Amino acid sequence: MANLVDSVVGLAQDSFTSSSTQLHPLGTRAYTTDGRRYRYAQAGATNLVAGTLIQGAAPLANHLARTAPAVAIGDTSFTFTPGATAGAANLYAEGYLQVDVTPGAGYTYQVSGHAAISSSTAFTLTLKDSIQVALTSTSRIGLMPNPYKNVIKTPTTITAKVVGVAGYIITATEYGWLNTWGACSVLINGTPAITASVINGATTAGSVDVWTAAAQPTANLVGAMMQVGVSTKYNFVFLEID
Repeated sequence: MANLVDSVVGLAQDSFTSSSTQLHPLGTRAYTTDGRRYRYAQAGATNLVAGTLIQGAAPLANHLARTAPAVAIGDTSFTFTPGATAGAANLYAEGYLQVDVTPGAGYTYQVSGHAAISSSTAFTLTLKDSIQVALTSTSRIGLMPNPYKNVIKTPTTITAKVVGVAGYIITATEYGWLNTWGACSVLINGTPAITASVINGATTAGSVDVWTAAAQPTANLVGAMMQVGVSTKYNFVFLEID
């Protein structure tokens, strides 16, 4: 068990515990005394496996670039009408609202919570932040889940940003810590050389592949090999995710 700190303050959940109770805000950064870094995350519907690469939940296209209602400066709740995609209650809790067309373009607000979302049906969205620039029907707004909520093993074609490596089993829907920086055992695909840069694997879910220029446009850099890699084994990678 490794004790974790947030700067110099001890944290309630250690680096090898899966908890059914959320003990820290999603995305909380923590450190071990040797300098490794972690982020606090919630697993999606499937257990996270030790040594596998993890990504955030994919965004829902029908919850982006939607017509805004009239919202006054200072408001912290309003109705939001999604497209034809439903969603669970608090899917966007600790996530974000963006404004991508003026009035209010460029602002990002953190979401507090909401009820279950029905397809194409208005629901009340509550924010942690107050609206700074009034919104009108000309504005376009969208929702993005917290990157560390409902995280999953990276598929062979990633659908969201890589957020870390599971250093132990985190039970489905429970909370735990993902490794993001420093020495970590990671599933390897191929035989990357020592010091080679590695990215999310394109043929084996949850693995890392050697970096190539061809893969770069859609790949996420994970880190650098600390040893010569052996395919299908879990080898040392120096993570540089976060």
